[in-house]
Amino acid sequence: MRSVAVVIPAGGVGTRLGHRTPKQFLRLGGVPILVATARHFARHPAVQAIVVAAPDAHARRAARALARLGQRVAVVAGGATRQESVWRALQATPAHAEIVVVHDAVRPFITRRLIDAVLRAARRHGAAICALPIAETVKRVRGGFAEETLDRSQLCAVQTPQAFRAALLREAHEKAQRDGVVGTDDAMLVERLGHAVCVVPGSEMNVKITTPADLRRARAWVRA
Repeated sequence: MRSVAVVIPAGGVGTRLGHRTPKQFLRLGGVPILVATARHFARHPAVQAIVVAAPDAHARRAARALARLGQRVAVVAGGATRQESVWRALQATPAHAEIVVVHDAVRPFITRRLIDAVLRAARRHGAAICALPIAETVKRVRGGFAEETLDRSQLCAVQTPQAFRAALLREAHEKAQRDGVVGTDDAMLVERLGHAVCVVPGSEMNVKITTPADLRRARAWVRA
């Protein structure tokens, strides 16, 4: 089985949750959200290394929290953007890792099945993401007025994990840096190379905890 490294960008401060504590350190089921997320990968037999990019001011805190997951987990200082945090973490992954998985720190309900699906697709195609079809009508809006209704049959909401051949992901980040491009996710950077990105079905439970409502729902799921 090809060696897998996991990159978890956790450099944000989560101001939308209304807490002084960065959202990845808020507790969920008795542990910080960051730990709840990372432990899914720490338990995966294919994962040989996990690198977390934490806010510089909270790097020691992250390292202490993650110590319970074992020596496969390392912490680096994150950057000013998510993309920079991924790049910094990528530099700390083992050179022999063939596949790199990127996963949001605040998506703690990831499953083994979804991780495996993305890994299989990345091994076969070089790049893979998970996504859900969009159920609502989607419109392009300008100046407060709807301009156009988009064909939602060709649209999806993208989640993480996203997985890539390590050399491909590094090449994509290097090109983005040269071009001064900041992408909304790593797949966008790979797409700019002209490389196809395979899409596998995501999970409705695989939510990103961003708002107070998200946090309340997540805690209710854990209690249930």
